Amino acid sequence: MRFRIGIGYDVHRLEPDLPLWLGGVKIAHHKGALGHSDADVLIHAICDAMLGAAALGDIGTHFPDTDPAYKGIASTILLQRTAALLREHGYQVGNIDSTVCLQEPRIKRFIPEMIKQIALVLGVDEGLVSVKATTEEHLGFTGREEGVSAYAVAMMTSV
Repeated sequence: MRFRIGIGYDVHRLEPDLPLWLGGVKIAHHKGALGHSDADVLIHAICDAMLGAAALGDIGTHFPDTDPAYKGIASTILLQRTAALLREHGYQVGNIDSTVCLQEPRIKRFIPEMIKQIALVLGVDEGLVSVKATTEEHLGFTGREEGVSAYAVAMMTSV
């Protein structure tokens, strides 16, 4: 069995009156993420980590924001397609570890549902998916509530 590890990062600007999607969960807040798709930074970071582990490029290569087919698309669909692509190349998820950086809203209570959604889409046990949250103590663009970012690491194994 071969092990491959990849890292992913994504960031989106926060704007008033937009939906806020994180880990496939819609979170009520007065600001949401601006993007071509549903702007789910957590899922985008996970996709990049998985693709990086298999040396298959990044999310923008496979789902470009210049393609109208991806306008407003649910990021869970992008994650599902990413997982299928990796299976085609002989990989399966070993585990996912991720962190969302966001000053407000506090998302701790939504994390179990995010884990459930991500695991469901990937077809893996929830114990293989970790989601954590942090603020940046009012520092930087996330601390000023101008944006949201996410980091992810994926370990993929050969099948």
